[in-house]
Amino acid sequence: MNFKIITIFPKIFDSYFSESIIKRAQKQGIISISSQDLREFTSDRHRTVDDTPYGGGAGMLMKIEPLYQAVKKLTKKKNSKRKIVLLSAQGQKWTQQLAQKYSKLDEVIFICGRYEGVDERIKNFIDEEISIGDYVLTGGELGAMVMIDSITRLLPGSLGNEASSQDESHSQIGVLECPQYTKPEKFKVKGKSYEVPDILLSGNHQKIKEWRQKHQKNTLK
Repeated sequence: MNFKIITIFPKIFDSYFSESIIKRAQKQGIISISSQDLREFTSDRHRTVDDTPYGGGAGMLMKIEPLYQAVKKLTKKKNSKRKIVLLSAQGQKWTQQLAQKYSKLDEVIFICGRYEGVDERIKNFIDEEISIGDYVLTGGELGAMVMIDSITRLLPGSLGNEASSQDESHSQIGVLECPQYTKPEKFKVKGKSYEVPDILLSGNHQKIKEWRQKHQKNTLK
């Protein structure tokens, strides 16, 4: 899986992508991640990527020309299993089900907006707009990281135990994972004991399964 990110801050991803599961997935060749500096696709000496909006209004908009040139460069080779995504507050809400759908692709190109947004005409050259929630961020970079993380952990070999991504929260629509516990069996604070439910210590796998199913939360009810 290839992830390509169009951004004006290409180094902003370095810390997160160089740790944990994402680092290991890159090292194992499961994924590749590259960032494209949008300023490299400008034609003026100031490397301008934004300008004032027609009709007036607060803030600046990202210009169409460099965005288009960046997308053009990254899509020279045809690929039917590729999606071009604009991170946008107006986009479709990102979900676990969409992450599963995207995990079947070969390549995802992310356009990370900044300022007050992007020139509307870029939408003629993308496949989807995605939002990671009903709030506004400073830029699309965090959204791209969220999507890359949630997709990567669904790819074979990314997690130490493949079952980890099958029985967790949101693997079924509206279903949240049951409570989990680990050692010690009894945790004491100020004379009060917080204990692991007896059923989980019983060794009765059928009863444990039933307990876990009973304590899953269904957000659709």
